[in-house]
Amino acid sequence: MALFLRYAAVSDIGRTRKKNDDSGYAGPHFVMVADGMGGAAAGDLASAIATQTMQRLDAPPPGDAPPDDMLVALAGAVHRANDRLAELIESDPAVEGMGTTVTAVLFDGEHAGVAHLGDSRGYLWRAGELRRITADHTWVQSLIDEGRITEEEAKTHSHRSLLLKVLDGRHVNDPDLTVIDVRAGDRILLCSDGLSGFVDLERMQRVLSAGSAEAVATELVQLALEAASTDNVTVVVADVVDDDAKQDGDRPIDTEPVVVGAAAETQRGAISRLRSWAGREEVTPGEALVDAEIDPEELRYAPREPKRFRWLVRGLLVVVALALIAFGAKVAYDWSQDQYYVAADNGKVAIYEGVQADLPGITLHHVYETEDLFLSELPTFRRSQVLDVLPADDLQHAISIVDNLKTFAATCAAQASRSSAHAASSSSTRSVPTTASRATATRHPPSSSTPRSHPTGRDKPPGTPTSTPLTSSTGGTDANQPAECAGATPRPGATP
Repeated sequence: MALFLRYAAVSDIGRTRKKNDDSGYAGPHFVMVADGMGGAAAGDLASAIATQTMQRLDAPPPGDAPPDDMLVALAGAVHRANDRLAELIESDPAVEGMGTTVTAVLFDGEHAGVAHLGDSRGYLWRAGELRRITADHTWVQSLIDEGRITEEEAKTHSHRSLLLKVLDGRHVNDPDLTVIDVRAGDRILLCSDGLSGFVDLERMQRVLSAGSAEAVATELVQLALEAASTDNVTVVVADVVDDDAKQDGDRPIDTEPVVVGAAAETQRGAISRLRSWAGREEVTPGEALVDAEIDPEELRYAPREPKRFRWLVRGLLVVVALALIAFGAKVAYDWSQDQYYVAADNGKVAIYEGVQADLPGITLHHVYETEDLFLSELPTFRRSQVLDVLPADDLQHAISIVDNLKTFAATCAAQASRSSAHAASSSSTRSVPTTASRATATRHPPSSSTPRSHPTGRDKPPGTPTSTPLTSSTGGTDANQPAECAGATPRPGATP
C-alpha cells in the first residue's frame, strides 16, 4: 500500500528578534528546517542557502531504490549546501561566521531518511507517543550523554546554545543519518529550538494528537510565543497517509511545496542572490525569489566589498596575540625557576631548582646541589619522604630541610655506634673470666656439702656478670635504638 505526505510549515520571527534566521520547506517527498546562527553574520542567508540547495531532493524516488540510497542523497545535498556557503564566504569574507542547522527528512513512500546537524529537532508521533529521532549537537547534550547534568538542568545551563556541529562552509561536518520505517497515521515534526527550547514534550504531544497538519503547526508556534520564546520559531508537520486518504475528495493530497522563513522572503536583496549561489538556472516549485531593493537594516548581511587593510589588521592581531602568549610563557617559566624542593639524585639527597614537571622540549627542573648524604643513611620513613619529594618555600627552606635530614642521619649513626660498642663489651665480659673470679675458685673449692649450680643459672657465684641480648643496628630488638632510626644504615667509617 502506497503512502503519501500531507504537510504544513509555519515560521514566526518571534517576540524579540529583529529578523527571522529560520527557514522551512515542506513538499510531497522532502521536508526540512534550517535555523541560521542569529548571533553570527548573515544567519538568515545561511539557512536560506541550505534550504534552496537541498529542496531539489523533493522529487519522486527512483523505482526499487533501497532505503540507504536516501541517506546517500541526503549526505550529498548537505555537502553541496556546505560548498555553496564556502563559495559565498570566499567571495565575500564579510559573511564569514555565518552558519545554520539542518534537520531534513526524505520520504520514498515506505521509509523516511533523516539527516541532522545542529540543535533543530526531529520527532515522530505514533499512536499517542512522541519520540525524538535526532540528537542535539550541543555542549549540554554531551554533558547529558555523560550523565553530568539532567535534561531539566540543560534547559537553564549557561552554555545551552553552544553548538558543536553546524553547516558553516568552513568545516566538513558529516550529518547524522538514519532510516526509519513509517506507516499510515504517523506524524513527523521538525522544528527549530524556538519551539523545543520553550515548550515541554507533554504539551507538544497533546497538540500533535489531534487536528490537521496545518492546524497543529500553527498551534505549536502559538504555544512557543505564549511561552515567551526569545527565538525565531519554525515548525514543519508532515502526516503519513495511505491510499484511502488520497481518495478523500474533501482534502486532496498536497502537491505544492511550502517555503517559510528566510528562504521565502521576497523583499530582501541578499536573499534574491540565492539563485546564483544555489547554482540553478531554473526555479523549483515553491521558490519565489525576486530582485528588490535592499532593506537598509539588512545591509550588513548582504555581500559587499571587502574592507581595506583587512588582512593587515588581522595579521597585527595575530602578532599581538602571539606576543601575549610568549610573554605569559616567559613569566610562568621564570616563576617555575624560583621554586625549590628536596628529592633523590642517584641514591643521594639533593636540592632541586624548578618544578617537578616537564613540557615537550622544555625541562622545568634541575639539580641545584647534591648533598653528601646517602638515602641509605636515613630511617625508612625519612627516606620515603625524600623519594616522594619534599617541597620547600624557597632555597633557605630547602637547605633547612636537608640540615634536618643530616641531623637524623647523624643521630642514627651515633646510636648504631653505641649499640655496636655495647655489644662488643658484653661479648668480652662473657668469654674472659676475671682474675678475682679465678682466685676465688682456687681458694674456695666446692665442698661436698655445697650444692651444684642449677642449670638455669639462678644460683650463680658472686661476681658473675649477667649477659644482655643485643642486636645489630640494622634491625631487630635493640632496646636502646629509637623507632625513628628503623631502617637506617650508617656508612662504614662515618663519624657520628
